[in-house]
Amino acid sequence: MKQYELIIFDWDGTLMDSAAKIVSCMQKAAEHCGVDIPSADAVSHIIGISLKPAIKQLFNTNDDALAERLTLAYKEVYLGADTTPCPLFSGVSDMLKTLTEAGNVLAVATGKARRGLNRAWEQTGTGHFFTTSRCADEAESKPSPDMLIQLLEERGLTAAQALMIGDTTYDMQMAQSIGMDRVGVSYGVHAQVHLEKHKPKTIVHSITELHAYLTA
Repeated sequence: MKQYELIIFDWDGTLMDSAAKIVSCMQKAAEHCGVDIPSADAVSHIIGISLKPAIKQLFNTNDDALAERLTLAYKEVYLGADTTPCPLFSGVSDMLKTLTEAGNVLAVATGKARRGLNRAWEQTGTGHFFTTSRCADEAESKPSPDMLIQLLEERGLTAAQALMIGDTTYDMQMAQSIGMDRVGVSYGVHAQVHLEKHKPKTIVHSITELHAYLTA
């Protein structure tokens, strides 16, 4: 693999196996707010977008008051009422350790809010692997490349010096729009056929394959 000055990871669906919890919490939030409960496939499709824009898209609404109620209900369920496991994918910690020990600089670009990413880092003990990050409440929502542009500017890099890794078309789109190399992972929420449309360098099917690709 080409040597990059910065390797940027999406979080949910790329490093953390969180899709089941997100689906469960979104469905419970819908039930709490008295709106039609979305299917698991529908929820999976919006994973990766910032929460409120994702909710507006999922429920096909421009009603800010409803979107706010659903957002608050989702957060309440996520933090307390839902017990769906949300582990790292097997092998993630070893991969991050190997990459950092080899001198790679790692970052995160995520649809999570800062509090959510910090909580996930604390729960998994992985925050020390990452030099920098951008979250949904610090940049425009994916697929805007804003968070990638911010990360590049912070490090004084060009798009050609960084690599984006993610499981959604939103990750691929935002990297493609600024000419950044990208790697798709098919074990997350978006199918390989959709990732392929954005011409990633490769698509891997497990953390084991991703680890091998990044250290080749």
